[in-house]
Amino acid sequence: MPRTSLRPVVEIAAQADYLTALRRDIHAHPELAFEEKRTADLVASLLTGWGIPVHRGLGCTGVVGILQHGGSPRAVGLRADMDALPIAETNRFAHASLNPGRMHACGHDGHTTMLLGAAQYLAAHGGFDGTVYLIFQPAEEQGGGAREMMRAGLFAQFPMEAVFGLHNMPGIPTGTVALSPGPVLASNNEFRLTIHGKGGHAAMPHLAIDPIPVAAQIMQAFQTIISRNKPPLETAVISITMLHAGDVPNVIPDTCEMQGSVRAYAAGTLDLVERRMREIAEHTGAVFGARVDFEFRRNYPATINHARETAFAREVLRELLTPAQVIEQTPIMAAEDFSFMLEAVSGCYAFIGNGDGEHRLPGHGDGPCLVHNPSYDFNDAILPLGAGFLARLAQRWLARPAD
Repeated sequence: MPRTSLRPVVEIAAQADYLTALRRDIHAHPELAFEEKRTADLVASLLTGWGIPVHRGLGCTGVVGILQHGGSPRAVGLRADMDALPIAETNRFAHASLNPGRMHACGHDGHTTMLLGAAQYLAAHGGFDGTVYLIFQPAEEQGGGAREMMRAGLFAQFPMEAVFGLHNMPGIPTGTVALSPGPVLASNNEFRLTIHGKGGHAAMPHLAIDPIPVAAQIMQAFQTIISRNKPPLETAVISITMLHAGDVPNVIPDTCEMQGSVRAYAAGTLDLVERRMREIAEHTGAVFGARVDFEFRRNYPATINHARETAFAREVLRELLTPAQVIEQTPIMAAEDFSFMLEAVSGCYAFIGNGDGEHRLPGHGDGPCLVHNPSYDFNDAILPLGAGFLARLAQRWLARPAD
């Protein structure tokens, strides 16, 4: 008989074939943001079959399972995302996407399956006094499903002391989990600017106001915000990813449009970057006699782990793994809308190693096994560890003294 701390992982591992089949079924039927009807139906059906009441419709297609044991009023939340990406899958194995132009290229099929595995174990074995809220969230990739579930009353209807999430991470060895307090993912922000010049003949540029040189000046100047305005020890990235102007070679266009992404950890740094971008864009345009319309949209805030909850999750992991398998998560500039939940409720977002591609089956497309890649596939070998960690996390949280 395994020691108590290991029982969830060991017993869930006995269901590995079932979890793998379930994950691959979800992978084969990817659905985009707020369209996760089949996935939500599957989740709700399985939870109900295990005797777990469900609440549906938060954030359009969100599902919340309410798993209660004992009489304690205490509660903890576990979250997984369900949506896929608008990517055409290049894999050719049996569980490849059946929905053209849609793909589980970020592992949300695995995240959903791990939380289902934890739910099945907790429903069968209990081991806690209180309530575990099982949050199956839509629209992480696009649309801010976490924010929409919260707007619809997630934490008002289901108050909880803490919330935890888990994301797979290619490049981290299989069998390891990474986590650290503080910022682990950046904020996600987008900008668009339109330079209004004066069109004309390419042979007579002196009679026009060419928006393209204006765009070139702005592009170069934006990078000085990172190198000369932002404090060197604060992190931010400005990436210009779209530039559109003109239709034919001999015509100077009236307008030029530029779009891109801004990432940062600290809100003050982001405020600085937005302000300087606006000033540079508008004033550079004025120098050349052009007008610049600048728009800046803040999508997701930075994902910032709470120190106490991160330390607690690390303790739980050390019950399950060796010290070498519990590693520090180096912050990266990708973004995640679990950040909205962490702004409202204390918690931690951890990263489970997806390996370096050793699990890849024949039939994968070209390219590395990275997220948002058309040949990506989740590593089914990590399902028991992820599900067991989530289950043990809930048990241990509700066993700790209340604040």
